[in-house]
Amino acid sequence: MTWWLAALVLFGCLSALFVAALPAAFAFLGINVVGAWIWLGGDAGLIQLVRNGVAAISSFTLTPIPFFVLMGEVLFHTGVALKAIDAIDRLIWRVPGRLSVVAVVSGTVFSAISGSTIATTALLGSLLLPEMLRRGYHPKMAMGPIMAIGGVDMLIPPSALAVLLGSLADISISRLLIAGILPGAVLAILFVGWIVIRALVNPALAPAFEHQEARLWERWKPLIVYVVPLVMIFVVVVAAMAAGWATPTEAAALGAVATVLVAWIYRSLTWSNLMRALMGTAAISGVILFIIVGATTFAQILTFSGATNGLVNAIRGAELAPATVLALMMIILLVLGCFVDQVSMMLIALPFFMPLVALYGFDPVWFGVLFLICMQLGLLTPPFGMLLFTMKSVAPPQITMSQVYHAVTPYLVLGLAMLVIVILVPGLATWLPEVLIGR
Repeated sequence: MTWWLAALVLFGCLSALFVAALPAAFAFLGINVVGAWIWLGGDAGLIQLVRNGVAAISSFTLTPIPFFVLMGEVLFHTGVALKAIDAIDRLIWRVPGRLSVVAVVSGTVFSAISGSTIATTALLGSLLLPEMLRRGYHPKMAMGPIMAIGGVDMLIPPSALAVLLGSLADISISRLLIAGILPGAVLAILFVGWIVIRALVNPALAPAFEHQEARLWERWKPLIVYVVPLVMIFVVVVAAMAAGWATPTEAAALGAVATVLVAWIYRSLTWSNLMRALMGTAAISGVILFIIVGATTFAQILTFSGATNGLVNAIRGAELAPATVLALMMIILLVLGCFVDQVSMMLIALPFFMPLVALYGFDPVWFGVLFLICMQLGLLTPPFGMLLFTMKSVAPPQITMSQVYHAVTPYLVLGLAMLVIVILVPGLATWLPEVLIGR
């Protein structure tokens, strides 16, 4: 069987299973069982399939994932996140589109302490969206910023998907986590700029309202009490990795302990909400690890079938320019993001992309950030963007899916602009890791 026919059969069957609405983990597992029997040698191939699954979930590089998820779950279930939103709301005033700006700033703070994009979007949507609509905000102005900043959670550490990407692509996890900070911060600033400009051009989109006057200390005190400690946890986690004091796993564990401790100091931690946080962490982490088990042999099957080497050799023979190859990879990721989840994107694309990254000499950390931005856009891309459905689930019944799609469109354009900026200015992704960790 030729390499292109093997690739066509594997991806054709995988696509058919996705269309049949089979969960990604089971779709990959089914393909792997058949592929292992055909290309890895019958019974020996099935034994190798089991060994690969055990080795995948036993990988030490994946252990930061549950710790990062736990940080966000504790914040949300203990109500500490609500206090942080209120503190930011008290500080930001007399700004066009104020509540939309509050959503972006709050989401950025949560991105620095939570590993779950869905949790961030669900929390901000359930709390801020009804109030924004009540005050006369246009649905586009209300929903768009909440969905957009939820995706930025993937770029700013702690990010469970960044850890998974680093593990699967053999990219330094510490460098990749730190590399996403500047692009994520710049993207948040672009969102705020867009909101302010839109509110100035068309004030009807975000009506102004009187904010209760308060003394200076009364406005700043909640920020110091409820936001600064959360930001300090982020600083400690990043500093521990950058200074070499802790591995990503140890830094993630430190962050999780610090988050639980902060919730306890605020007297918000109870056995009940701690158990809910632990159960939520187990559920999210279990889904991620189960998908990995289902797909861990997929790359090996692609290699043994000749599909990976065949594609790489075909591209090498075509003598395409590096910029052309990079553009094609980005387009493929953006198209994949329209139809499959982020973990599946990694598992489908990385076996082909990483050999090309090595062939053309791309900086793997820089490429990893580009991959993360594409996955972030996939969360927001119709028709199956995960954060679109998350927003619809927390929005009032009168909000239609069409309104959700329209609300996110400007932020997709800004995200694409950010992707182009990082491509043209690689230092935006590579400078901070080089400064904090070294070359």
